[in-house]
This record gives sequence, C-alpha cells and structure tokens, in this order.
Amino acid sequence: MANSDSSAGLALASQRHLFEIPDDVAFLNCAYISPLPKASLIAGDRGLRRKAQPWTIAAADFFTTSETVRKLFADLINANADDIAFAPAVSYGMAQAAHNIPIRKTQRIVTLSEQFPSNVYPWMDLAERTGAAFVSVPRPGDDDWTAALLSFIDASTGIVAVPQCHWTDGGLIDLEAIATACRSVGAALCVDATQSVGALPFDVKRVDPDFVGVASYKWLLGPYSLGFLYVAPRWQRGRPIEHNWIAREDSEDFAGLVNYSHDFQPGARRFDVGERSNFALMPVAEASLKLILQWTVPRISETLRLRHRRAGARRIRHRQRAAPPPRGSLSRTALSRRRAVGSAEASRRRQRLCLRARTCHARDPACVEHGRGCREAVRGAESRIVVTGSGCRVIALGKSARGDRPRAKL
Repeated sequence: MANSDSSAGLALASQRHLFEIPDDVAFLNCAYISPLPKASLIAGDRGLRRKAQPWTIAAADFFTTSETVRKLFADLINANADDIAFAPAVSYGMAQAAHNIPIRKTQRIVTLSEQFPSNVYPWMDLAERTGAAFVSVPRPGDDDWTAALLSFIDASTGIVAVPQCHWTDGGLIDLEAIATACRSVGAALCVDATQSVGALPFDVKRVDPDFVGVASYKWLLGPYSLGFLYVAPRWQRGRPIEHNWIAREDSEDFAGLVNYSHDFQPGARRFDVGERSNFALMPVAEASLKLILQWTVPRISETLRLRHRRAGARRIRHRQRAAPPPRGSLSRTALSRRRAVGSAEASRRRQRLCLRARTCHARDPACVEHGRGCREAVRGAESRIVVTGSGCRVIALGKSARGDRPRAKL
C-alpha cells in the first residue's frame, strides 16, 4: 500500500448515501461515536417492534440472530465463532479476563499511561486484591509506544493490558511484537481494540492474544451497550463472572431449563452477558457488520489513509499560499489568535465542523474579535472552535483570563 497509484484502487467511493447525514454536516469522528447506517436503523426498528407483538417471537429466535452476529464478528478478526462472547462493554470483557487470569503478588500488571479506563480499572482492582504491582508505562518522548512497552516487559510481568491504537493520540502499538514478548515471559495479553477493529486489520491468529474486548459503537457502526469479547481457546474453560440460563448446555430446550446443568455451551459462550438475545440491538449489529465485511477492512483502512493524506496536503498548500502579515501590524495576541484558528484541523463553508487548535499554541492567549473593536481572550489549544454556516460563526469555548467561558462570533 506504499504505492499510492496501486493502492488508490482499494479506496472506497463515497458511502454517504447509506447514512442519514444531512448535506450540511460533515461528520468525521467515528473515533468518538459512529453514525448508524440506514440499513441498521431499519433492522433495529423492526427488531424493537417485535416486542410489541411478542407472540411472534419463537424460542429459536433467542439464538439465531446472536449466533449470526457471533460468526460475523469472528470473520472480521479471523477467529472462530466459538471464540467469541458477547459483552455490553470492554470493562465487562476485561472483568471476565481479570476473573480468570492468575497472578501472584510478586508479578506486575503493565498498562499504558492515559489509556482508556475500561482497560485500566479491572486491572487496578486485580492488583489491589492480589498484591500484584500495577505499572503504567509513561508516554515516550519519541511517541514510540511499542518500544516503550517492550522495555517494561520482563520476567516479573504477569499481564499486559493495552490497546492496539492509543485513544488520546492515535499511536499504534505493534501487537505482534508485544505478544511475542509476552509469550517469552509467560504473560497474558489483554487488548482493548475498540479504537481500531473495523478501521484497521486485526488478526487474532497472527497476534495470538488471550482476551480482546471491542465495543461496537465506534468503527463497527453498531449500537451502544453491545460489544464482543474474543477468548483464546486456552481460556475457554474458565469461570464466568455471571451465570445465566442461555450460557448453559441444552438451553435451547425451554421445557428442560429447570433440569439445571453444570455444563456450558461450547467455546466462549459461557462468558456471554445475560439476555444477549437483544431483539433491538442484535439486528443493528448484524446489519452493520455485514456492511463492514462487504466493504472489507483493508479498503476502509486505505480509504482513511488516503483521505488523511489529502487533507494534510491541502492544509500545507493553504499555509504556503497564505501571505505573512505585515510586520508590526498585529499585536501578539492577534497573531496568536490567527495562528490558533488557522492551525485548526479543518474548515469548510456551509458545513458544521468541530475544530481544535493545536497544542503548540496552548500557551499563548488567543484573541477572538467579534463586532468592531470587541475582543475576548481565550486559550489556543484549550479552545473548542465550531465553524458553522457561510457566515463563519466561531464559538471558542475555554477559560479566559477572568475564568469565565467566552463566546465570540466572527
């Protein structure tokens, strides 16, 4: 994919028609929360309406859709359907992992500084309960998270709990290298892949992690409160944190549910969250996963890469064309304001965008002018700037020197 001419053919054309996004809105933030495709909305509405006519819901319906979704997600990460459990959140999945991975008080649990809390709190709790050391790898000066993490993995490491993509800066972690280091010292690898699966390739057969948690509401274009937990075969005979009827053997036989069983459904199903057969959310996940598998993750990833590169090139050209201000004609605060707003990530007339000034201007107070001679002082990188409409209305939210929240209009 290094060759742009050959890789450009992989890029997807615009898929805007598949979403209910108004023409005057450019939404670019699936890393926060993704929009649902139209097909997923229709599927969810149809599923929710089934509850209005419960006599149409058969016993088999408690299993069919969820098993279809299980297989679809497994295909996405090159796993088997038996390796997948349903979890309402990554925190739930990591709680399952922490409940099953043994660790001694002489060992360490290694995480990254500032990683998302769902893959931190379960391990903090485990460290407190067992006496193990909880270690957070500090942010490296060269932004090489992989090298920094590798330097912390040694014979005392029992668990490494990290993301594939760091949520605060987008830094990528080479999970294959980390997994190799973990195996060499007998440590378990637990991954929060919410910020990457669906946008970046992830192959469990190449990485060989122990547990992988993924929420569906970001790059999987799915609903909130429905996610997935990959459980490596070596852990599939573990003990779940909850015991529900559907996870037990022969649960398909409703008449025999009172014949209580000590045995579980095969594979990772014992770790399924209770009431997994959500008739509103499962159809949404099914429709969205089918769309992603139709697009394919390599094409999605390449499309994002090319869009990012083109946007960066446009910003560079724009800055090169911009003439420098006359010397001495602008005050320091006015210059700071111009730089802060000019270094925001994007601007597009007649479309609503959320922009953030770059951190290099965080120390300089910016000056936003509105009306004639009226100014409000804000801070550069702390400001959240919203540009909307052809009139280029700018709202800067942040603390001024007086400690209030200024609002300014240009």
